[in-house]
Amino acid sequence: MASQPTPQPSDYGLRTAALSPMETLAQSVSTVAPTTTPVATIPLVCALAGNGTWLAYVLATIAILLVALCISRFARYSSSPGSLYTYARMILPPWLGATAAWSLLLAYIATGSSVIGGFYHFANLLLRDATGHLVPTVSLALLATGLSIWIAWRDVKVSARLMLWIEAVSVSVILVVVALVLFRQGFHLDWQQLKLRGMTGSGLRLGLVLALFSFVGFESATTLGAEARDPLRTIPRAVIQSALLAGAIFIICAYAEVLGLRSAGEDLATNPAPMRVLARVGGVPIFGVFMDIGALVSMFAGTLACVTAAARVLLLMSHNGLVHQTFRATHARNETPTRAIVITGAAAVLPVTILAGCGASGLDVYGWMGSLATYGFIVTYALVSI
Repeated sequence: MASQPTPQPSDYGLRTAALSPMETLAQSVSTVAPTTTPVATIPLVCALAGNGTWLAYVLATIAILLVALCISRFARYSSSPGSLYTYARMILPPWLGATAAWSLLLAYIATGSSVIGGFYHFANLLLRDATGHLVPTVSLALLATGLSIWIAWRDVKVSARLMLWIEAVSVSVILVVVALVLFRQGFHLDWQQLKLRGMTGSGLRLGLVLALFSFVGFESATTLGAEARDPLRTIPRAVIQSALLAGAIFIICAYAEVLGLRSAGEDLATNPAPMRVLARVGGVPIFGVFMDIGALVSMFAGTLACVTAAARVLLLMSHNGLVHQTFRATHARNETPTRAIVITGAAAVLPVTILAGCGASGLDVYGWMGSLATYGFIVTYALVSI
């Protein structure tokens, strides 16, 4: 008879069995940051794929679900802070395991940089509307990162609960607006989208890369293998649930946004605040401001989630000799990887401060660093799937 899987030793100095299934799911959902895709990523995909935006998200969802099935199989037998790096290291040659580790670390850090750029974009958008003044972008980037580092250092349970509530409220507002837009349009089929009018193969291919970026981090619950309750059951479910939830939201939002902004005579690909237009089309213009606020706090939650995940990957890399042993240290009381949190937070904000100092807009930073992160995740996903 085959032996039942048992949790691996988790003597990493982290707080064991601290997170409930919902708090574990919150880590994956917050890294995906589903609120940010309708307000920032779908317009970028639309600029490339046009009426094929919804199709790009259908294809991305299918690809991510296949990867999620592979990851969930590993997660039933192994739990550690190393996430996908641990899975690749179990089977592949050491050099490929190290490649997975560095690719994953780069991916989490670059995703953190991306959402920090998004944070200062939406912060200044709201500040300009409210006061007519802007705050230096570097200051906003440092503020978001500093708060994320402090919360991640203070308590993993507090950070998980905060991320959960932020995303739940923000996504609820977006879905209400999307439902109102579809209702006011009479629930008719948009044949321009369904017939993919004007879409090109190259545009769809490039749009698919950005669509995949919307999902990156869906597996980050696996970095909580030492801290989740019953991790061999909780984590596989969180991985599948986050992929399914995100895919459904993104496909519906992509279809509704293209339809809604076309009916308003606006170009989704170039509009700086598409959700405000969508809220007007839905007959609830005040929700446009709420969604921008939701995007702001979701970007912050995404920063926190990326720092949390990257720090735990760095912690295990230190235990396995891939980086200096100083990064294996954890706080005696908080039971969090203090030095790893600080260094990953600093690594995430550094390119943002350089780009912001050179005058790059928040959405430019979001797109550039997001593209870099996508390739890091693709390498790791491919190695795990192999």
